[in-house]
Amino acid sequence: MGIHEHDANERHESADAGLPRPATAAGREGLDALLARPGKAVIALDFDGTLAPIVPDPDQARAHPGAVPALARLAPRVASVAVITGRPAGVAVRYGGFAGVEGLERLVVLGHYGAERWDAASGRVSAPAAHPGVAAVRAELPGVLDEVGAWQGTWIEEKGGRAVAVHTRRAEDPQAAFEALRGPLGRLAVRHGLIVEPGRMVLELRPPGMDKGVALAEYVREVGAGCVVYAGDDLGDLPAYAAVDKLRSDGTPGLLVCSGSDEVTQLRDRADLVVDGPEGVVRLLSRLASHLP
Repeated sequence: MGIHEHDANERHESADAGLPRPATAAGREGLDALLARPGKAVIALDFDGTLAPIVPDPDQARAHPGAVPALARLAPRVASVAVITGRPAGVAVRYGGFAGVEGLERLVVLGHYGAERWDAASGRVSAPAAHPGVAAVRAELPGVLDEVGAWQGTWIEEKGGRAVAVHTRRAEDPQAAFEALRGPLGRLAVRHGLIVEPGRMVLELRPPGMDKGVALAEYVREVGAGCVVYAGDDLGDLPAYAAVDKLRSDGTPGLLVCSGSDEVTQLRDRADLVVDGPEGVVRLLSRLASHLP
């Protein structure tokens, strides 16, 4: 979905205290539907880069200080709030500080791209059995990194036995390390029945079959939503954008929000609204909460 050159500035959030104006007609329709029927709206958000700032060490990522208060104000006013993340659901809950928060009693966290689910109502995580290819890939990764000469500055992140990721952000040349690893890690993943999910200076090897688009579409159907808002920042969010586009073509209004990044432009170019990173997302959530009954 594109916009004309003269509309580019409208894609960004407004500086005043009111609600921002989406740059596209579809986005404005989605926002209008949310304001008119908040009880039928699903608000879905990525975690890293959207609710939490990107940091060199993923284990140090935490939700923006204003994220939980904003979500707690907004959640009782809409049908549902869901966090959809590549992280294990339990990790996202801990790093987000989502458990036991008044107002978030119905929050759902869909982890591992929807393969895991945490419900605030029960406080439990449900998940299928781990894919055997993940353990096999983990055992071979050190040799692959050594063979490519990519040990310096790279970092392997375990994702609860359900995925493994190689981060290059701390390498001397993060982009060069990222590109050097794409081919070898792609071949490693194929050998063990996995796929590679590229992101912001990270390559994640995980089982196929689930992505944020599948997770979002299934959840919207489960809730019976009449409109949907999705906010993300990275390549892994593109399937969720596609899911919203499909929902809109089928008659369910939607709003696509990009948590702005200079590292990934694909989402920014397709979004109805671009905000200034997690701080901008928090500001948007707060403004929505203030405008809903």
